[in-house]
Amino acid sequence: MPVAAIAAAPSASSTANQQTRPPALFVFGDSIVDPGNNNAITTLVRCNFPPYGQDFPGHNATGRFSNGRVPGDILASRLGIKEYVPAYLGTELSDFDLLTGVSFASGGCGFDPLTAELVSVLTMDNQLDLFKEYKEKLKRIAGALRAGEIVSTSLYMVVTGTDDLANTYFTTPFRRDYDLESYIEFVVQCASDFVQKLYGQGARRINIAGAPPIGCVPSQRTNAGGLARGCVSLYNQASIVLNAALEKEIKRLNGSAGLPGSVLKYIDLYTPLLDMIQRPDAYGFDVTNRGCCGTGVFEVTLTCNRYTAHPCRDPSKFLFWDTYHLTERGYNLLMAQIINRYGL
Repeated sequence: MPVAAIAAAPSASSTANQQTRPPALFVFGDSIVDPGNNNAITTLVRCNFPPYGQDFPGHNATGRFSNGRVPGDILASRLGIKEYVPAYLGTELSDFDLLTGVSFASGGCGFDPLTAELVSVLTMDNQLDLFKEYKEKLKRIAGALRAGEIVSTSLYMVVTGTDDLANTYFTTPFRRDYDLESYIEFVVQCASDFVQKLYGQGARRINIAGAPPIGCVPSQRTNAGGLARGCVSLYNQASIVLNAALEKEIKRLNGSAGLPGSVLKYIDLYTPLLDMIQRPDAYGFDVTNRGCCGTGVFEVTLTCNRYTAHPCRDPSKFLFWDTYHLTERGYNLLMAQIINRYGL
């Protein structure tokens, strides 16, 4: 379900034109960028049924946690690579798919391996194992030399960490042996370990997204925002602390002696998303505190379905599709800001 390194990043969109277009985009993370991998595993964290996907081509519920495209698709399209990034699992992948990138993301995971284990989804290490498997397939169709070039020059997108806070720490008792500060340190160390492992598999250009304002996500407003369903300041502060620590660690790793040639960027999701939530009129939204699906205060995954939760009439007027994930229009506006700021 939800999200989470920064180097001194370019701030002008023109930078993107100065860079060589990456041959492929590879995506790791949680439900923000899962295009359907969870369809192929035994878990309740899935959405391969209507009304999910109602605005995707063919009105197809692919397993994307939105009404349409998700950030990986949008970034690949903006980069001119392809229109959609397919799930690695449960899909008949063409040679073109393999040559231009896939997503290994699994809804419900986090940097903390326990986060994924609690809901029976892929851990980040599981996703890395799939990437290793993928590389062997790539070698068979492209040859070892070309495969190595694709792996080393492609763009990598990592979006996870939100569930570590929102679900594992604040909702379950299983990590309460940590105080919040210590748990955040643990999550950041897990993130650092993952980035270094991904580098060890050949990745060089890695973008790692920070956590959003978790306390303003509709589900968390309902769970802990009181009768008025206000933003939960403790949860937002946790995101801020996590992001600051993650940014610092990525700066430390970027281009370090241990990771020569690495280009690591922390991507700030918190600031642009909070602005969209707080200033809906500036973005053409009518509603930012509820989801489009059903009542918009609790529906997500299985509870957002065609039988008990009808979607709103115009999803483009809602920032959130369900109580955890954005609408396609929300993701488009968010990604436009990110691409412009970081020159992806």
